[in-house]
Amino acid sequence: MDYMNTPILLAILGTVCFGAGMISSRLGLRDTDARTGAAISVPAATLLFVASAPFTVDAEAFSLDAALIFAAVGLVYPAMVTLMTFRSNELLGPTVTSAVSGTAPLFAILAAALLLGEQVPAQAAIAALGVAVGVALLSWRQESAAGTLRGRSLLWPVGGALLRGLAQTGAKAGLLVWANPFAASLIGYLVSSAAVFGAAHARSGGRRQASAAGKRWFIATGLINGSAMVLMYGALAQAPVSTVAPIIAAHPLVTVLGSALFLRDETLRPQMVCGAIITVAAITWLALHRH
Repeated sequence: MDYMNTPILLAILGTVCFGAGMISSRLGLRDTDARTGAAISVPAATLLFVASAPFTVDAEAFSLDAALIFAAVGLVYPAMVTLMTFRSNELLGPTVTSAVSGTAPLFAILAAALLLGEQVPAQAAIAALGVAVGVALLSWRQESAAGTLRGRSLLWPVGGALLRGLAQTGAKAGLLVWANPFAASLIGYLVSSAAVFGAAHARSGGRRQASAAGKRWFIATGLINGSAMVLMYGALAQAPVSTVAPIIAAHPLVTVLGSALFLRDETLRPQMVCGAIITVAAITWLALHRH
């Protein structure tokens, strides 16, 4: 395999994991609330990273500057983004949440251009727009969205997309200094675990205790999302944000197809097929024209 194609493969695998994580989190949310679910899933991944650290993190290459960047990113992603995504799922459902999440690469590319000075190729911008349109078509259901688009509720998915895009740019900045995706994930998840624990225990009211099944689903979600994070950071360590962000944003394609195949709670309609074709075409075009 051409080494230069490796980040594309890593990003695609990360997309598959993020999409699978959305499915497992939906199953977990049947039994508990967003804050409790995040307080289970994020620490589960953190424990995995801590256990694997002696084998995956090169301490001799440690960079304090990079570690501080990874820690700052960890406050936002996955901590705040996970809470906002779960909350959006509760308030608006997966239809609106997934549709709005498709705008994340637009925020990421803009942030990379402004903050990192990345030169954004025209094909990357077009691919990001194509993914956003494809994901919107793939996810949107008028009958499910009716009545949910009320004022401040939309701040949850929009804010999550914005923070996800900014976090990818921040992670790229740290990886330019210390190109170790496992270290980036470990430090980020350690900070995120503290953040979600604080959020889960800040208010005692309104929380539901997770059932045994709910705990299992959120542990699985944490491990899946943790794997997705490593894969995404591995791609960002080798490729610009403008290449990786549009591919990662396509994870609702996996969520919808997986839900239709395994959960039987999605019916594939012509609109969804069109959205899938546009999304896949945009990613394929980006992969073929990234140089």
